[in-house]
Amino acid sequence: MRTTIPELVCPAGSPAMLRAAILAGADSVYCGFRDETNARNFPGLNFSVSELKEAVAWAHDRNAKVLLALNTFARADATDLWRASADAAATTGVDAVIAADLAVLAHMKAAHPDLRLHLSVQAAAGTPEAIAFYAREYGVQRVVLPRVLSVEEIAALVREISVEVEAFVYGGLCVMAEGRCALSSYVSGRSPNLSGVCSPPEAVSFSEDAGERTVRLASLAVDRLSPDSPGGYPTLCKGRFKAAAGPAGYLFEDPVSLNAMTLLDGLARAGVTAVKVEGRQRGRAYVARVAAAFRSAINALAKGESPAAFEALLGDLAEGARETTGAYRKQWR
Repeated sequence: MRTTIPELVCPAGSPAMLRAAILAGADSVYCGFRDETNARNFPGLNFSVSELKEAVAWAHDRNAKVLLALNTFARADATDLWRASADAAATTGVDAVIAADLAVLAHMKAAHPDLRLHLSVQAAAGTPEAIAFYAREYGVQRVVLPRVLSVEEIAALVREISVEVEAFVYGGLCVMAEGRCALSSYVSGRSPNLSGVCSPPEAVSFSEDAGERTVRLASLAVDRLSPDSPGGYPTLCKGRFKAAAGPAGYLFEDPVSLNAMTLLDGLARAGVTAVKVEGRQRGRAYVARVAAAFRSAINALAKGESPAAFEALLGDLAEGARETTGAYRKQWR
């Protein structure tokens, strides 16, 4: 028997994107400050403290929640920045802080014990023992699951833990070792886990070579595409390379988007509290379409109807024009 109708959590990379997500049906949005403390620290994105206060008040007036991502790992030479952002978060009225770093979690528990804590996917906690540790030591009330578990594994996990679970259902996929990415920093000098930027825009360039489009990250060519070939945002993990004498191929990860809409019923039955859309670096038109489609699907689920009819609404938004259910339907062991 279904026990949960999941909360819809959508990305908000800007105040305009936050409003678009909520007006389209998001129950909650997640966002970040305009600094290195969040994993989408791109130019032109994110919030100042005053913008976040205004956004929280606007969202609360519409019965929506705002979650703040402080989900990068504090550097030893700059801990004051993470501490200051954590303290600022407590002044904005946000409903929860999403964090992974032990120091950030410890500071939040000690200095702001009344502010709800969610464990970021960056912590890669996917076992009962790991989740129990964070709940016991830091008072974490929700864990965002790494994208490596099948629906059956999530159901088994939920039976063993005392906190809420949140699972990604749409958007970009990362190499399946959450929070452990060194590839971007290897080439560009900036890490998504420390400085909050994967493939920083200033390191990305395109050129035309013999009728093909060459995509570079820093000085490294990561892909070559014909003019009519779709391509995602250039990251090293989704680049094509030659191994030995073989043809060029995606050695780390294919450019493909997660779409688990058809699995909403299974995730709900597994006890998932919230389903999450990835994409704070996308635009407000993107989030409005995705939020509206998933709102319709979740409403159908609540009525006992199939959400599958709404899956086709999002096909043209997929990275590389391809979709996957990822590890949720594991075909390997």
